[in-house]
Amino acid sequence: MKRIEPFENRIWLSSPTMHGEELEYMTEAYESNWMSTVGANIDEVERLTCETTGNRYAVALSSGTAALHMAVKLAGIKPGDRVFCSDMTFSATVNPVLYEGGVPVFIDTEYDTWNMDPQALEKAFEKYPEVKAVILAHLYGVPARIDEIMKICDSRGAVLIEDAAESLGAAFMGRQTGTFGRYNAISFNGNKIITGSSGGMFLTDDEEAAARVKKWSTQSREAAPWYQHEEIGYNYRMSNVVAGVVRGQYPHLAEHISQKKAIYERYKEGLRDLPLKMNPFNGKEAQPNYWLSCLLIDETAMCTQTRTAESASYISGAGKSCPTQIMETLAEYNVESRPIWKPMHMQPIFRSNELINSGIYGSRDSGADIFNRGLCLPSDNKMTAEQQEIIMDLIRSCFEQAEMI
Repeated sequence: MKRIEPFENRIWLSSPTMHGEELEYMTEAYESNWMSTVGANIDEVERLTCETTGNRYAVALSSGTAALHMAVKLAGIKPGDRVFCSDMTFSATVNPVLYEGGVPVFIDTEYDTWNMDPQALEKAFEKYPEVKAVILAHLYGVPARIDEIMKICDSRGAVLIEDAAESLGAAFMGRQTGTFGRYNAISFNGNKIITGSSGGMFLTDDEEAAARVKKWSTQSREAAPWYQHEEIGYNYRMSNVVAGVVRGQYPHLAEHISQKKAIYERYKEGLRDLPLKMNPFNGKEAQPNYWLSCLLIDETAMCTQTRTAESASYISGAGKSCPTQIMETLAEYNVESRPIWKPMHMQPIFRSNELINSGIYGSRDSGADIFNRGLCLPSDNKMTAEQQEIIMDLIRSCFEQAEMI
């Protein structure tokens, strides 16, 4: 392999791509003095979100986590209530359950989509038929088997909540994610497919639910001439300034997805001769937004890798590698990559919470296996094809090294 110099400017996993309109709408908010949680930008972002996703109602909030919290509250979760949750996800999917005193029960992951396993969910309902809510995350912009999961929830009378934080613009059988659940959430965090630097959106077709969320998110102020409150409220409303950024991003959603898809396909083609696979999806059913490109090293090509709670080490061998080696190699060249989301059942805070798997993989927890062998690759829209080729050369080199680290 030819000598490679570290990149002068860091190659990020995913960072915002700005276009100019964002500043125009932020300036409009500034000059009109609508800097708070009301204004034209908020109204327009809610309208654009409904137009894009197909939901009837959207409520602009401070984060995707806030939207999930409102969804859990609407689902009527009370202290001690079990809630079925995706296992392989970010903790923001699960934390809102704890806000309301609920008890997360984690549903194992399937290999076909890296999302919630419908067979494991069915098994979970057999054990806990009283459960009244399921929170499903669409991982890395790839839709889950949402038709099967929705059918299971409907048959059990359970509320389905979609965490579509990572999957804005992704679709299943032509229908956008974030429209299958009764209550749903998307995120505009700084690394998402479109961004507001922060912010999120609550989505629903239920007019009354949308009205309640809008009230709750503005400290539950009653319609009185003074500040009157009859229930607990939250400071969750999106600001008109943040909404200006999101408003400027929305026209570029399709462009961003196209760029992300090109990155995914270059990785898939360029790494095809290595013993690994890209994060999977069923192209006949699912249309991902390709938010992050990820790899999964074949079991037979995994070198010895040891992870503790806060560190990792490995022993490489010819023809073998592991996520830790690749990540450390890329970091030496000023390139960011990250491990796959560590499953919730492996997190110290949830050590006493239950994981339910389908049994089709034997006693194996598939989420733990994917975490062990998987890695999120740099997927920044601003990365050039030439830079990506260099990154792939670095990945190839990891399978050729044989040294102890």
